[in-house]
Amino acid sequence: MSYTLFISDLHLDPARPEHLEALGKLLEAHAGKADALYVLGDLFEAWIGDDDDTPFNQEAISAFRSFSDNGSQLYFMHGNRDFMLGEGFAAACGGNLLEEGTVVDLYGTSALLMHGDSLCTLDTAYQQFRTMARSPQWQQGMLAKPLEERRMIAQGMRMQSQGNNANKAENIMDVTPEEVVRVMDEAGVKHLIHGHTHRPNIHDVALADGQGKRWVLGDWGKLGWQIVADSEKGLRLESFEIN
Repeated sequence: MSYTLFISDLHLDPARPEHLEALGKLLEAHAGKADALYVLGDLFEAWIGDDDDTPFNQEAISAFRSFSDNGSQLYFMHGNRDFMLGEGFAAACGGNLLEEGTVVDLYGTSALLMHGDSLCTLDTAYQQFRTMARSPQWQQGMLAKPLEERRMIAQGMRMQSQGNNANKAENIMDVTPEEVVRVMDEAGVKHLIHGHTHRPNIHDVALADGQGKRWVLGDWGKLGWQIVADSEKGLRLESFEIN
């Protein structure tokens, strides 16, 4: 049976080594068996540049490299925490970077892949930051700074984000339904897979030409989350315990 895996929002951080260990086990279990693995953003709690070669980051890269070296395809998408992941990181892992809004064929079913942050259009303050932080000029300026300064900036940005999010209404933190319909209709798909919201679920979506489904991956905490698409049963959302 052929199958493909999707994960997101691992938020890998040296303070939570159990998540990197769980990722290593997942990669080892599916290396050479899964056709492909798609990491749909926020793999790391923060990524300050491909030159940040800490032992923790190198361990993650090594685990991905072993997975891809065994014949499984590997793809990464930027999230709101690791939008500075570069081609160098992807190449070191044996994978490729994908653009937000990529459509893939899953054994005869087309699916739109996103991290999901761009769907939260009611969060106008974040969308303004997103536009700025994704610009080549802003990223080049950031990468020109010393690593230690970038670490301090990333820590400050995380603290500010946590404070801002604590005061936002629940609907602002979730996707905008009209935007979901718009991107799915525009892409001509019946399935959308994304993460970001940390609200794992499967939602029905009323599209212009019929019923669709929005598949939402969960963040990794005490549970890990994955979506499996196979050639026999289609798509399914699964969780597993992280020790």
